[in-house]
Amino acid sequence: MADAQWSPGRRAGDADEFLPVLDLIEPIRQRRLTVLVRLLLLIPHFVVLFFLEIAAFFTAVFGWFAALVLGRLPEPVFRFLAGVLGYRTRVGASGMLLVDRYPPFALNPPPGYPVQIDVRPTRLNRLAVFFRLILVIPAAIVQSLVTSGWYVLAVLWWLITLVLGRMPRPLFQATAATLRYDMRVSAYMSLLSPAYPKRLFGEDALSVPERQGRSATRPLVMSGAAKALVVLFLVLGLVSALTTSVTRSSSDDTDMWMRQQSGRVVHPSTGVVGR
Repeated sequence: MADAQWSPGRRAGDADEFLPVLDLIEPIRQRRLTVLVRLLLLIPHFVVLFFLEIAAFFTAVFGWFAALVLGRLPEPVFRFLAGVLGYRTRVGASGMLLVDRYPPFALNPPPGYPVQIDVRPTRLNRLAVFFRLILVIPAAIVQSLVTSGWYVLAVLWWLITLVLGRMPRPLFQATAATLRYDMRVSAYMSLLSPAYPKRLFGEDALSVPERQGRSATRPLVMSGAAKALVVLFLVLGLVSALTTSVTRSSSDDTDMWMRQQSGRVVHPSTGVVGR
Protein backbone atom coordinates (compact mmCIF):
# COMPACT_ATOMS: atom_id res chain seq x y z
CA MET A 1 0.00 0.00 0.00
CA ALA A 2 1.44 3.40 -0.91
CA ASP A 3 1.46 6.11 1.74
CA ALA A 4 -0.19 8.57 -0.61
CA GLN A 5 -2.03 8.05 -3.85
CA TRP A 6 -3.10 11.25 -5.61
CA SER A 7 -6.76 11.33 -6.51
CA PRO A 8 -8.57 14.52 -5.46
CA GLY A 9 -11.95 12.95 -6.15
CA ARG A 10 -13.72 10.24 -4.19
CA ARG A 11 -13.02 6.60 -4.91
CA ALA A 12 -15.65 3.99 -5.50
CA GLY A 13 -16.54 2.39 -2.20
CA ASP A 14 -15.12 5.19 -0.07
CA ALA A 15 -17.09 6.06 3.04
CA ASP A 16 -18.42 9.58 3.51
CA GLU A 17 -15.51 10.23 5.86
CA PHE A 18 -12.21 8.44 5.35
CA LEU A 19 -10.02 8.31 8.44
CA PRO A 20 -6.27 7.89 7.83
CA VAL A 21 -5.36 4.26 8.32
CA LEU A 22 -2.39 2.71 10.09
CA ASP A 23 -1.62 -0.67 8.57
CA LEU A 24 0.74 -2.45 10.95
CA ILE A 25 1.77 -6.10 10.86
CA GLU A 26 2.41 -7.48 14.34
CA PRO A 27 5.75 -9.32 14.61
CA ILE A 28 5.65 -12.83 16.05
CA ARG A 29 8.98 -12.34 17.77
CA GLN A 30 11.46 -9.49 18.18
CA ARG A 31 15.22 -9.79 18.41
CA ARG A 32 16.20 -8.93 21.96
CA LEU A 33 19.45 -7.31 20.86
CA THR A 34 17.65 -4.79 18.66
CA VAL A 35 15.13 -4.14 21.45
CA LEU A 36 18.00 -3.52 23.87
CA VAL A 37 19.63 -0.82 21.73
CA ARG A 38 16.53 0.37 19.86
CA LEU A 39 16.87 4.08 20.65
CA LEU A 40 20.56 4.09 19.76
CA LEU A 41 19.79 2.47 16.42
CA LEU A 42 17.18 5.13 15.67
CA ILE A 43 19.48 8.13 16.26
CA PRO A 44 20.19 8.56 12.50
CA HIS A 45 16.44 8.66 11.87
CA PHE A 46 15.96 11.28 14.59
CA VAL A 47 18.52 13.48 12.82
CA VAL A 48 16.79 13.03 9.47
CA LEU A 49 13.40 13.73 11.07
CA PHE A 50 14.70 16.97 12.57
CA PHE A 51 15.38 18.39 9.12
CA LEU A 52 12.27 16.85 7.59
CA GLU A 53 10.08 18.46 10.25
CA ILE A 54 11.57 21.88 9.49
CA ALA A 55 10.86 21.42 5.78
CA ALA A 56 7.37 20.06 6.56
CA PHE A 57 6.55 23.09 8.70
CA PHE A 58 7.19 25.58 5.90
CA THR A 59 5.48 23.29 3.39
CA ALA A 60 2.42 23.07 5.65
CA VAL A 61 2.28 26.87 5.97
CA PHE A 62 2.33 27.19 2.17
CA GLY A 63 -0.24 24.39 1.93
CA TRP A 64 -2.55 26.23 4.34
CA PHE A 65 -2.66 29.31 2.12
CA ALA A 66 -3.04 27.14 -0.99
CA ALA A 67 -5.90 25.16 0.58
CA LEU A 68 -7.74 28.37 1.43
CA VAL A 69 -7.64 29.32 -2.24
CA LEU A 70 -8.01 25.92 -3.92
CA GLY A 71 -10.08 24.03 -1.36
CA ARG A 72 -7.46 21.26 -1.36
CA LEU A 73 -3.72 20.74 -1.02
CA PRO A 74 -1.66 20.94 -4.22
CA GLU A 75 -0.40 17.52 -5.30
CA PRO A 76 3.33 18.12 -4.55
CA VAL A 77 2.48 19.50 -1.10
CA PHE A 78 0.19 16.57 -0.33
CA ARG A 79 2.77 13.99 -1.43
CA PHE A 80 5.59 15.53 0.60
CA LEU A 81 3.56 16.00 3.78
CA ALA A 82 2.15 12.47 3.47
CA GLY A 83 5.68 11.15 3.00
CA VAL A 84 6.90 12.92 6.13
CA LEU A 85 3.88 11.68 8.07
CA GLY A 86 4.61 8.12 6.99
CA TYR A 87 8.32 8.46 7.82
CA ARG A 88 7.51 9.84 11.27
CA THR A 89 4.99 7.06 11.89
CA ARG A 90 7.44 4.31 10.91
CA VAL A 91 10.14 5.73 13.19
CA GLY A 92 7.55 6.05 15.96
CA ALA A 93 6.43 2.46 15.49
CA SER A 94 10.01 1.27 15.80
CA GLY A 95 10.71 3.45 18.83
CA MET A 96 7.54 2.23 20.54
CA LEU A 97 8.63 -1.40 19.90
CA LEU A 98 5.69 -2.23 17.62
CA VAL A 99 7.94 -3.64 14.87
CA ASP A 100 11.35 -5.23 14.72
CA ARG A 101 12.43 -4.30 11.18
CA TYR A 102 14.57 -1.19 10.85
CA PRO A 103 12.76 1.74 9.20
CA PRO A 104 13.91 2.59 5.67
CA PHE A 105 15.45 5.98 4.92
CA ALA A 106 12.73 6.82 2.43
CA LEU A 107 9.54 8.85 2.31
CA ASN A 108 7.91 6.02 0.36
CA PRO A 109 8.61 2.65 2.02
CA PRO A 110 8.98 -0.65 0.16
CA PRO A 111 5.66 -2.53 -0.21
CA GLY A 112 6.74 -5.26 2.18
CA TYR A 113 7.56 -3.02 5.10
CA PRO A 114 5.26 -3.85 8.06
CA VAL A 115 4.23 -0.24 8.77
CA GLN A 116 2.21 1.66 6.16
CA ILE A 117 -0.27 4.50 6.31
CA ASP A 118 -3.15 5.28 3.99
CA VAL A 119 -4.08 8.93 3.53
CA ARG A 120 -6.27 10.03 0.66
CA PRO A 121 -6.49 13.55 -0.77
CA THR A 122 -9.91 15.06 -0.95
CA ARG A 123 -11.67 18.40 -1.00
CA LEU A 124 -11.23 20.54 2.11
CA ASN A 125 -13.73 22.86 3.75
CA ARG A 126 -12.14 26.32 3.57
CA LEU A 127 -13.72 27.45 6.84
CA ALA A 128 -12.36 24.37 8.63
CA VAL A 129 -8.96 25.02 7.04
CA PHE A 130 -8.97 28.61 8.29
CA PHE A 131 -9.72 27.56 11.89
CA ARG A 132 -7.72 24.29 11.78
CA LEU A 133 -5.31 25.18 14.58
CA ILE A 134 -8.23 26.00 16.87
CA LEU A 135 -10.34 23.00 15.89
CA VAL A 136 -7.49 20.55 16.51
CA ILE A 137 -6.90 21.67 20.12
CA PRO A 138 -9.20 19.08 21.85
CA ALA A 139 -7.74 16.20 19.80
CA ALA A 140 -4.21 17.50 20.35
CA ILE A 141 -4.77 17.55 24.12
CA VAL A 142 -5.95 13.93 24.08
CA GLN A 143 -3.03 12.97 21.84
CA SER A 144 -0.56 14.69 24.17
CA LEU A 145 -1.99 12.97 27.26
CA VAL A 146 -2.12 9.46 25.83
CA THR A 147 1.35 9.70 24.26
CA SER A 148 3.03 11.18 27.33
CA GLY A 149 1.22 8.59 29.47
CA TRP A 150 2.73 5.80 27.35
CA TYR A 151 6.21 7.27 27.78
CA VAL A 152 5.82 7.58 31.55
CA LEU A 153 6.12 3.78 31.74
CA ALA A 154 8.23 3.36 28.59
CA VAL A 155 11.02 1.68 30.53
CA LEU A 156 8.53 -0.92 31.82
CA TRP A 157 7.22 -1.64 28.32
CA TRP A 158 10.82 -1.93 27.12
CA LEU A 159 11.71 -4.41 29.89
CA ILE A 160 8.62 -6.53 29.19
CA THR A 161 9.41 -6.71 25.47
CA LEU A 162 13.08 -7.38 26.18
CA VAL A 163 12.32 -10.27 28.55
CA LEU A 164 9.54 -11.88 26.48
CA GLY A 165 11.03 -11.18 23.06
CA ARG A 166 7.69 -9.74 22.01
CA MET A 167 5.08 -7.24 23.14
CA PRO A 168 2.02 -8.82 24.83
CA ARG A 169 -1.10 -8.49 22.66
CA PRO A 170 -3.03 -6.04 24.94
CA LEU A 171 0.03 -3.79 25.20
CA PHE A 172 0.59 -4.04 21.44
CA GLN A 173 -2.99 -3.01 20.72
CA ALA A 174 -2.92 -0.11 23.19
CA THR A 175 0.42 1.12 21.83
CA ALA A 176 -0.79 0.82 18.24
CA ALA A 177 -3.93 2.78 19.16
CA THR A 178 -1.74 5.51 20.67
CA LEU A 179 0.44 5.71 17.56
CA ARG A 180 -2.56 5.63 15.22
CA TYR A 181 -4.28 8.48 17.06
CA ASP A 182 -1.07 10.51 16.97
CA MET A 183 -0.86 9.90 13.22
CA ARG A 184 -4.48 10.98 12.70
CA VAL A 185 -3.99 14.19 14.69
CA SER A 186 -0.90 15.01 12.60
CA ALA A 187 -2.77 14.25 9.37
CA TYR A 188 -5.65 16.51 10.39
CA MET A 189 -3.37 19.33 11.51
CA SER A 190 -1.32 19.23 8.30
CA LEU A 191 -4.50 19.24 6.14
CA LEU A 192 -3.88 15.75 4.78
CA SER A 193 -7.33 14.73 5.93
CA PRO A 194 -10.58 16.58 6.67
CA ALA A 195 -11.68 13.80 9.05
CA TYR A 196 -11.46 14.79 12.71
CA PRO A 197 -9.25 12.37 14.75
CA LYS A 198 -11.29 9.72 16.52
CA ARG A 199 -11.53 6.06 17.57
CA LEU A 200 -8.73 6.13 20.11
CA PHE A 201 -10.21 2.94 21.54
CA GLY A 202 -10.31 1.16 18.19
CA GLU A 203 -13.17 -0.13 16.10
CA ASP A 204 -16.29 -1.83 17.40
CA ALA A 205 -15.95 -5.55 16.69
CA LEU A 206 -19.64 -5.81 15.83
CA SER A 207 -19.34 -3.14 13.13
CA VAL A 208 -16.43 -4.78 11.30
CA PRO A 209 -17.50 -7.15 8.50
CA GLU A 210 -15.94 -10.58 8.40
CA ARG A 211 -12.73 -11.00 6.38
CA GLN A 212 -12.16 -7.26 6.25
CA GLY A 213 -9.02 -7.37 8.36
CA ARG A 214 -5.74 -6.78 6.54
CA SER A 215 -3.32 -6.38 9.43
CA ALA A 216 -3.18 -6.15 13.20
CA THR A 217 -4.47 -2.57 13.07
CA ARG A 218 -6.74 -2.59 10.03
CA PRO A 219 -9.23 -2.71 11.58
CA LEU A 220 -8.00 -2.22 15.14
CA VAL A 221 -10.35 -4.25 17.32
CA MET A 222 -9.10 -3.92 20.90
CA SER A 223 -9.57 -6.21 23.85
CA GLY A 224 -10.85 -4.99 27.20
CA ALA A 225 -7.34 -5.15 28.64
CA ALA A 226 -5.99 -3.02 25.79
CA LYS A 227 -8.68 -0.39 26.32
CA ALA A 228 -7.87 -0.36 30.03
CA LEU A 229 -4.23 0.30 29.16
CA VAL A 230 -5.24 3.26 26.97
CA VAL A 231 -7.21 4.65 29.92
CA LEU A 232 -4.09 4.15 32.05
CA PHE A 233 -2.03 6.09 29.49
CA LEU A 234 -4.52 8.96 29.63
CA VAL A 235 -4.51 9.03 33.44
CA LEU A 236 -0.71 8.89 33.63
CA GLY A 237 -0.46 11.64 31.03
CA LEU A 238 -2.86 13.83 33.01
CA VAL A 239 -1.01 13.19 36.27
CA SER A 240 2.30 13.93 34.56
CA ALA A 241 0.97 17.19 33.11
CA LEU A 242 -0.46 18.32 36.46
CA THR A 243 2.74 17.39 38.30
CA THR A 244 4.85 19.28 35.79
CA SER A 245 2.57 22.31 36.06
CA VAL A 246 2.64 22.32 39.87
CA THR A 247 6.42 21.81 39.97
CA ARG A 248 6.99 24.61 37.48
CA SER A 249 4.68 26.95 39.39
CA SER A 250 6.45 26.13 42.68
CA SER A 251 9.84 26.68 41.05
CA ASP A 252 8.72 30.05 39.64
CA ASP A 253 7.45 31.14 43.08
CA THR A 254 10.74 30.09 44.68
CA ASP A 255 12.78 31.98 42.09
CA MET A 256 10.67 35.09 42.61
CA TRP A 257 11.09 34.88 46.38
CA MET A 258 14.87 34.48 45.99
CA ARG A 259 15.04 37.52 43.71
CA GLN A 260 13.04 39.53 46.22
CA GLN A 261 15.34 38.48 49.04
CA SER A 262 18.47 39.25 47.05
CA GLY A 263 17.16 42.74 46.41
CA ARG A 264 16.67 43.50 50.07
CA VAL A 265 19.55 45.45 51.72
CA VAL A 266 20.17 45.77 55.48
CA HIS A 267 21.87 49.02 56.50
CA PRO A 268 24.43 48.10 59.22
CA SER A 269 24.16 51.40 61.08
CA THR A 270 20.38 51.48 61.43
CA GLY A 271 19.33 47.87 60.85
CA VAL A 272 16.71 49.13 58.40
CA VAL A 273 15.90 46.87 55.49
CA GLY A 274 15.90 48.67 52.14
CA ARG A 275 16.44 48.14 48.44
